[in-house]
Amino acid sequence: MRWWVSCSPLMASETLTPAPAILAWTCFAALVANIGIIVTGGAVRLTDSGLGCPTWPTCTDGSLVPTGRLGAYGVVEFTNRMLTFAVSVAVGAAIIACMRRHPRRAVLNKLSWTLFFGVVVQAVIGGISVRTHLAPIWVSLHMLVSLGMVALSYVLWVRSREPDDAAPTPTVQPVLRQLGYVLTAAVGALLIAGTIVTGSGPHSGAKLGDPGNKRFPLSPANATQLHADLVFLVVGLTVALWFGLKATGAGPRVLTAVRDLFLLLMAQGVIGYVQYFTHLPVLLVGIHMFGAAIVWAGTWRVLLAMRERKAVPAAPTVA
Repeated sequence: MRWWVSCSPLMASETLTPAPAILAWTCFAALVANIGIIVTGGAVRLTDSGLGCPTWPTCTDGSLVPTGRLGAYGVVEFTNRMLTFAVSVAVGAAIIACMRRHPRRAVLNKLSWTLFFGVVVQAVIGGISVRTHLAPIWVSLHMLVSLGMVALSYVLWVRSREPDDAAPTPTVQPVLRQLGYVLTAAVGALLIAGTIVTGSGPHSGAKLGDPGNKRFPLSPANATQLHADLVFLVVGLTVALWFGLKATGAGPRVLTAVRDLFLLLMAQGVIGYVQYFTHLPVLLVGIHMFGAAIVWAGTWRVLLAMRERKAVPAAPTVA
């Protein structure tokens, strides 16, 4: 791990500054951790372990950790709770790297600290979810906040690798930039609809007979149809954006990002249809949840590829 010490002539103290690669890697680790917690949270839900620890912040009223009578359900739920600390460590490392950067960049500090407060909010929502016996509205909100943190950590990672001495310049036509915003909003709506589908379907996160089997008062078929309609809308917007970019001579960076998003959407669509017609096997549902996080990150990749920041050349010195 490469670090160096820089000393300012105006200060007596020395500042330990992370190398640019280290800064980028710590921000990338925060992104991976926030995607990973979605996967492990999905495992809790799909193994019916959501009430494996029946209370919060302790596992039971008399024990911080799961007891033998809770069985594997308690172990799965408690393990996911402990993984929150892994996310906290990754986010904490990103905060330290951003704050030790010299010169400091306010945007990196703001983004990294927002991720920290997101971890706190997630812990609170998780506790409310348990105490309300997995009320679907809170479980859905838990997922949506995680997706919000994925977006934040992706933006943090991208910004950590960009120069900070120039304003962003657009790389696409203004109307296509607006279409990118519409696409991002549509993907957000698609993800919200996905949580509604899950909240009205069979995977409540609790064992059969537990009080956590509450579901949204919606027909799973109707919720699925809404989700499918939004999929077609998102795919249509993605195709339209690609053709618009191609027609206006956009660069390969943004074209590649849109192409990759289209491929991710196709893969998600295949998994979605297969899981629907095979009665929602837990493995496919888990893969679909992971795919949702990747699609969301891919959507922000498209949006951020529509502008660039170029370092400003240093002014020539006069002898």
